[in-house]
Amino acid sequence: MQSLLSIKNLSISFRSEEKTSAAVTSVSIDVQKGELVAVVGESGSGKSVTALSILNLLPSPLAQFEQGEIWFTDKEGKRTNLLNASPQYLRHIRGNEISMIFQEPMTSLNPVFTCGNQVMEAIVLHQKISKEKAKQKTLDLFDQVQLPLPPLIYDRYPHQLSGGQKQRVMIAMAMSCNPSLLICDEPTTALDVTVQKNILQLIKTLQQQKNMGVIFISHDLGVVAEIADKIIVMYKGRIVEKGERNDVYKNPQHSYTKALLACRPALHAKGERLPVVSDFVNGKLTSNTSLQETLPLKPVLVQPFTEAGVPHQPLLSVQNLKVWFPEKRKLFGKAGTFIKAVDDVSFELYEGETLGLVGESGCGKSTLGRSILQLIEPTEGNIIFKGKDLRKARKEELRILRKDMQIIFQDPYSSLNPRMTIGQAIGEPLEVHNLVKNKREKKEKVIELLEKVNLAPDYYSRYPHEFSGGQRQRIVIARALALHPSFIICDESVSALDVSVQAQVLNLLNDLKKEFRFTYIFISHDLSVVRYVSDRIMVMNKGKIEETGNAEDIYLHPQKDYTKKLIASMPKGFVEA
Repeated sequence: MQSLLSIKNLSISFRSEEKTSAAVTSVSIDVQKGELVAVVGESGSGKSVTALSILNLLPSPLAQFEQGEIWFTDKEGKRTNLLNASPQYLRHIRGNEISMIFQEPMTSLNPVFTCGNQVMEAIVLHQKISKEKAKQKTLDLFDQVQLPLPPLIYDRYPHQLSGGQKQRVMIAMAMSCNPSLLICDEPTTALDVTVQKNILQLIKTLQQQKNMGVIFISHDLGVVAEIADKIIVMYKGRIVEKGERNDVYKNPQHSYTKALLACRPALHAKGERLPVVSDFVNGKLTSNTSLQETLPLKPVLVQPFTEAGVPHQPLLSVQNLKVWFPEKRKLFGKAGTFIKAVDDVSFELYEGETLGLVGESGCGKSTLGRSILQLIEPTEGNIIFKGKDLRKARKEELRILRKDMQIIFQDPYSSLNPRMTIGQAIGEPLEVHNLVKNKREKKEKVIELLEKVNLAPDYYSRYPHEFSGGQRQRIVIARALALHPSFIICDESVSALDVSVQAQVLNLLNDLKKEFRFTYIFISHDLSVVRYVSDRIMVMNKGKIEETGNAEDIYLHPQKDYTKKLIASMPKGFVEA
């Protein structure tokens, strides 16, 4: 049977003035009509480069095709090698025959046009129909991808939609011309587990209804487990394993595939060090090795009660906290209605404890974290830290207290100044709080911090763009530790990382907690990660605390329907066919 898409022995390199680097080496992939092929691997494995090469979207002359062919069979049955296709033919098939959904919908959508106009534009361009008919088709597409109130979404701008809604608009745009092949490049990364599950189900349903071929790119084997027909695993630009979904999950052959399957937190108990790719690739672990025996890490368990049963004094006490934002204003600027981001929240946090804060986007968890640190001004309530009410503290008093409280943000790249070297970024808080006497002492302290987070001393003079996502997250952690805080808030700090890099960062946080004995709130939408790192879990929904309890109890025996929904939405890793 003739393939819809056939990539044969593709090799691509990137050339700069200094050197030539191989990005993809001898890659061959076949996709049939009605088949979903998952391409899985870490950042830098070559999966996105392979996908972009199909539509000739790689930057030229930086990217060089060394060898290979990409054969595509269009709707008329014409078979063409896309590497030799004319610019006119490529313009014809882009969007019309082959569509692509990118990882970050906000950067893929034009912020100055409404969502409806952007989808309608693609329809008018390729199908040569009137704007009136194109608008109706756009509304129908919005309905198909299950967007609420399509006429309302049609007139909204991208910034007015949630992440999941923006991704559905991108799917509607990709489906607007009934393509034969759909390429999905990490379309669910960093989305809530519930939104992720809905997007995955939507893509699978559309694929089956339209009999499309789909290439689904992901860094997480667990995410593609329930939708893939075939799985291709890429490592350092090469395909190291391929096969039917069940075969790859039940009997992985390559050490890298085994590593990707093993390093997910959901498979490990709290206190068990997570394996990483190097453990398998370097032969340290095999499929028969006991991870608990090889990589022991005893958890730092914290009890809020003494042996006599008397409660310890909490490190942090949040009392009836409210953070309301004005939504609409009446005449003369007085607020009419409010968005209740945090609505009457109370809880306590004890020294050495890890409290997991979990919930979907928009539930108020990040707002709660930032309001605790006084980065957002609360509307009402008290925040007692080490016996002092932060809301009543004077500026100078608050500045001193802030030395003891730090935050690690979700996106390390936007947290670092691109014009400052790593040494300057980590050393800056040391200078602000007068903790070093001179430049030599500052450099020594920064290098010590770099080594704590397993980074080389010679990184001191490099800039943020020279590092990978996992390395940048380690740099941000080093900066947070510079002042030896007793309390840290991790705000979605591992959600967008590769699963293997996520494992490295989680291991690092566990090690550092054991060494520094700090207390932290770990914010995430992923209950499996929260359960792995936390002593207690607090589930948040629509600005309120839905459920609180011991991490294992919440994970294994949730009481509230909302918590049960979050757990049910988690990728299961493998589902019998």
